[in-house]
Amino acid sequence: MTRLIKPPAAALGSEIAIVAPASSANPERTERGLASLSALGFVPTLGANALLREPLYFAGTPAQRLADLHAAFSDPATSAVMALRGGYGSNYLLEGLDLAIIAAHPKPFFGYSDLTGIQLHLLDELGLPAFHGPMLAADFYLEDGVHLESFRAALAGEPYTVGPAEGLRALKPAAAQEKVQGTLYGGCLSILVSLLGTPWEPATENKLLFLEDTGVKPYQVDRMLWQLRAAGKLAGVCGIIFGEMLDCVSAGAAPGLLDRAILNTLDGLDIPIAIGLRSGHVSRQNVTLTFGVEAELALADEPTLKFLEPAVTK
Repeated sequence: MTRLIKPPAAALGSEIAIVAPASSANPERTERGLASLSALGFVPTLGANALLREPLYFAGTPAQRLADLHAAFSDPATSAVMALRGGYGSNYLLEGLDLAIIAAHPKPFFGYSDLTGIQLHLLDELGLPAFHGPMLAADFYLEDGVHLESFRAALAGEPYTVGPAEGLRALKPAAAQEKVQGTLYGGCLSILVSLLGTPWEPATENKLLFLEDTGVKPYQVDRMLWQLRAAGKLAGVCGIIFGEMLDCVSAGAAPGLLDRAILNTLDGLDIPIAIGLRSGHVSRQNVTLTFGVEAELALADEPTLKFLEPAVTK
């Protein structure tokens, strides 16, 4: 990973560009999300093509979606960029991304799920920190959809720590270490695996890894972790934090199957493993994580994930 290009902090009153790099969004959820973000003191502005609902399940053609993303970064009036929602389709944008435009105008870019590929590509190639956090029509439309403390802290460059209140619990402490430090990195597990063998293969090695997903059964999580491990993508990883893993269950299975499947697949790795952190696909209060910065995972007593540096400059 290249040296970080930390964007300027975004204060209250800042303009946030809303783009749809993947799928189209429910219009009612979009309107409610806009109202919610405005009520927090920010000024959301929709990209020219953000409300398109074709072709297929996309929010416009790849060219239209790319144009909005480039315009959002290059617009001097905007201080941050936020995806409308995930879904599917941002992979079509990877080849056409103009890295020079984005490098010249670095800004916090919020997203998760299908946006993982773009966010990690910008992190790996440019050093632009990824803001794995709430999206307008996926989280802000809900009354309790956003973890406001981490959202505000990440944008302002203030220190913050998350723990049990945000769902974090220990799955397996490391035998030799009470806490580990490393570069936080990751995103949606399904997207990470889908990028293996492509020019945009994620650089998960030697990181403090965060993995999350939704609606995949324990055996499917097992299979994806096996693939990451077999591909060498867990080499040197100092710790792994799983998300809430919303609806990652098998009908009729005994409780705890997912936990046991994860531990079975990762057997032999003497690293701390935690689970439950509500970031990405979550049931409520989506926590903002900043990938690319140094963080510390501690599981000895009360589990905590502490950010050791901001992802923005003040």
